[in-house]
Amino acid sequence: MNMPVKTVQEWTKYSTTISWPKAMIIDGKPRAARDDSYVALVTPRDGSTVTQVPYASATDMDDAVAAARRAFDDGPWPRMAPKERKELLLAWVALMELNRTELAMMLSIEMGKPISDAWGIELRALINTYKWYAEIADKELDEISNVGGDDLALITREPVGVVAVVTPWNFPLTLSAWKIAPALAVGCTVVHKPADLTPLTAVRIAELALEAGIPAGVFNVLPGRGSVIGKGLGLHLGVDSLAFTGSTEVGRAYMEYAAQSNLKRVWLELGGKSANIILPDAPNLQEAIDTAAWGIFFNSGQMCTAPSRLILHKDIAEEVIAGVLAASRNFQPGDPFDPDTQMGPLASMSRRGEVQAHVDRALADGSTLATGGHSVDLGAPLTGGAYYEPTVFVDVHPDSALAQEEVFGPVLSVITVDNEDEAIRVANNSDYGLAAGLWAGSVSRVHKLSRQLRAGTVWVNCYEEGDLTVPFGGFKMSGNGRDKSRHALDKYTEMKTTYIKL
Repeated sequence: MNMPVKTVQEWTKYSTTISWPKAMIIDGKPRAARDDSYVALVTPRDGSTVTQVPYASATDMDDAVAAARRAFDDGPWPRMAPKERKELLLAWVALMELNRTELAMMLSIEMGKPISDAWGIELRALINTYKWYAEIADKELDEISNVGGDDLALITREPVGVVAVVTPWNFPLTLSAWKIAPALAVGCTVVHKPADLTPLTAVRIAELALEAGIPAGVFNVLPGRGSVIGKGLGLHLGVDSLAFTGSTEVGRAYMEYAAQSNLKRVWLELGGKSANIILPDAPNLQEAIDTAAWGIFFNSGQMCTAPSRLILHKDIAEEVIAGVLAASRNFQPGDPFDPDTQMGPLASMSRRGEVQAHVDRALADGSTLATGGHSVDLGAPLTGGAYYEPTVFVDVHPDSALAQEEVFGPVLSVITVDNEDEAIRVANNSDYGLAAGLWAGSVSRVHKLSRQLRAGTVWVNCYEEGDLTVPFGGFKMSGNGRDKSRHALDKYTEMKTTYIKL
């Protein structure tokens, strides 16, 4: 299936036809905030105000949690035959497919994602995720333990209850789907707090859920401030489980909120500072070079798995650096409405300022700037946009702030090592452990080194490849639990043993 709109002019015209949601979704109905609070939605494309976002108060949050509780305790959703839940979820998926172009445009406006990526990558991931978990809803089986002929032991999985989902802005539809879809598939009810920068695509998805027939209270969406709604859900006694993707700092706070409240299960997918190791026997060095550049500049570097530390064996370092610098020219920032744009703006002007602060500190610390390092003005009508150059530093010390802290922007740190043992030491020299890349030709070396890398995902001779059948999550301060695959269902179910004397 190809994008129905072809040119930047057509996409720009289409953007003016978007009808933005005017209310949050609570208990199956659109609703304004009780205090009638609204906040401007500013697009990073050109800095203009697009619309006003209804912002939830603590009272709205209590209403949403109460609605989710009623829907779980008394409503039909957790009591439906799994096949019925599957059919409703698939009806929802059909509406997502029908409204794919609208959703892609909204996403491109909200956070500046290039329209080709919004339509072709993020909307594809959204649709596939809901479809996959819809199909699995009626295919999970319980267990019977063999305890002898005089007894019967049943081991069953039951939905945990009310689930709070708090998600970021960099892949707002994909990362929310990874949590919401499995939670709903097993019979939980959900209160979703989307990111401040991307609230209305989430509300639009909830509107489609109601249109598909998802019962009232099953799926609630609350745009609002993290300090009010995000924190409030972490402390709320009516929330049974909370799934979060975002910063390590906020993830740590959620653990504290759980301890201060009802010890709700908290599942965290946090930051990363992923290492991408290229060794001299990489089977296709040019592919490794192209992938290294694409990986750090895709989505303007705003990825928790971004291969932001490029670790090069000294024998190939000069060739790889030259190749990456050449490839970086293909990622010059451009209008996200242009289907040919490879890298759009950062998600906000404040984000651009944070990236610049990392770059300035790296220069002060002695890293060598090989290319980039500055914001970009694309001129009218995009003068107010949050654009930033693809940036590469070489001679980066493994212990420097640039090599240790997550920049979350199009900034690559290149570290040269003498051998593969040093490469592994440098790669593991991080508080994070979300992902890693390894480019090598020997089968034995690949298995040996991938086992030594402390990361939840190790890509070998590729990067960012994946499938819904495989889990995603990290080691160390990159979080706990797993998204995607059957393993994600563990986060939204309780295991019960029923022991029967015959």
